[in-house]
Amino acid sequence: MHLQDRCILLTGATGGIGRAAALQLAARGARLWLSGRREEELLALAAQIRREGGRAEVLAADLTAPGAARDLVARLRGFEVRLDMVINCAGAMHFGYFESTPPEAIEQLWRTNVLAPMQLVQAALPMLRQGGGLVVNVGSIFGSIAFPCFATYSSTKFALRGFSEALRRELSGSGVEVLYFAPRYTRTALNSGAVSDMASALAMNQDEPEAVGSALVEAIERNRKERYLGWPEKLFVRINAWFPRLVDAALRKQGQQMRPYALRQLP
Repeated sequence: MHLQDRCILLTGATGGIGRAAALQLAARGARLWLSGRREEELLALAAQIRREGGRAEVLAADLTAPGAARDLVARLRGFEVRLDMVINCAGAMHFGYFESTPPEAIEQLWRTNVLAPMQLVQAALPMLRQGGGLVVNVGSIFGSIAFPCFATYSSTKFALRGFSEALRRELSGSGVEVLYFAPRYTRTALNSGAVSDMASALAMNQDEPEAVGSALVEAIERNRKERYLGWPEKLFVRINAWFPRLVDAALRKQGQQMRPYALRQLP
């Protein structure tokens, strides 16, 4: 897909991956509608994009609120633009033992990582159908390989991957395509504190947000249906799909190594 003059709604635009993707999409001529909860940061990002010759507008919203997705699309429709793409990049993460995970954290992750993107896509589909469009759901390698101490996070990303796969099949022939994009561990504010210390201690492969944003833009331009980042992580995705018991032993060992960092998350 050529990005010049494409109208793109990007959620989670001020996050590490979202911000990097926004700057690269704008540099390729896309017209961006930036969404997220932190309006001041969105305005600053839009101003930077304009200074660099790009086009960006701000539509601040908390998509976990009831009716927020529908309202956001209604606001966008009011500008009488043709929507070419929705990129669901907003996300939340929780690290720690599931037994001690606060119930409100479980609910927040499901609202942010699953319900919000589903509701936004549902609201936006009539606009996307007008000229053929693209839905991009940013998931995670953890959506294919369930990691200990990330039970809630992994389960939400599994759900997002399943939604993407089902929707792609449902929309076949409609002109609307679906891309599921799965990064591995990325150095962002979402992965700070104990998670960052754990990743360094376990020598986990790590990517910078700019590299992930570049891979996301490339996957869009190449009309990919799925894109998993990192080697050997994307190999493990295939092995886990076919022979999950082979992966169990390695992840049980890794779970023990995570224990001291997970314990830091206890109240």
